[in-house]
Amino acid sequence: MEKDISRDIAELPALNKAQLLPIWRRNFDDDPPPKLRKELMVPILAYRMQEKAFGGLSHGARKQLREIAQSLGPGRRSDPDAVSSIRSGTRLIRRWGGEVHEVSVSDAGFEYRGKQYGSLSKIAREITGTRWSGPLFFGTRKAAK
Repeated sequence: MEKDISRDIAELPALNKAQLLPIWRRNFDDDPPPKLRKELMVPILAYRMQEKAFGGLSHGARKQLREIAQSLGPGRRSDPDAVSSIRSGTRLIRRWGGEVHEVSVSDAGFEYRGKQYGSLSKIAREITGTRWSGPLFFGTRKAAK
């Protein structure tokens, strides 16, 4: 069964929207939103197919996501520190100016080229020579619209 799912998911990107519609209906028992683009249909379908084959999120994970969503409330933004917290041991890699820059995350802060830093922004400034948001520069947080 795993091979069938893998094969079916691998074939999704090659299908056009008209070919994806019956697959969508089989997996969701409903039509997709009318303006949903094919580029978004494919990963949604892939996730749903895996979810049906192997199971979805655990009850605990669903509960935690619900609590996070409720804590945000309508019109509120998440805490940027909570979103951008990065686990110790993580390596952040960014190509800039023809060079690859690697930052190691530790409990004490960030290490870049053998030197300790308290923030990613200081490292981003050292790399670029201009003021940058470190989390944005290293892709750990998305820019506000």
